[in-house]
Amino acid sequence: MVAQIKAFADKYTERFISRKFLAWLTATGLCAYGTVTSDNWTAITLAYIGTQALVDMAVKWKHGPTGE
Repeated sequence: MVAQIKAFADKYTERFISRKFLAWLTATGLCAYGTVTSDNWTAITLAYIGTQALVDMAVKWKHGPTGE
């Protein structure tokens, strides 16, 4: 059941909002709420965006650019 919900959420999240933006939005919300400090906000967003960029680059390197 949880896997089905996650698959559904991933499918529609990828269509409407990039994961990078979703990570930034989540960290920003937590920072605004006071759960995360500004230093942690910076670390969270940079870590996720940086690692996601590396994953995207590795996929393009292995499988070639999309749309070709």
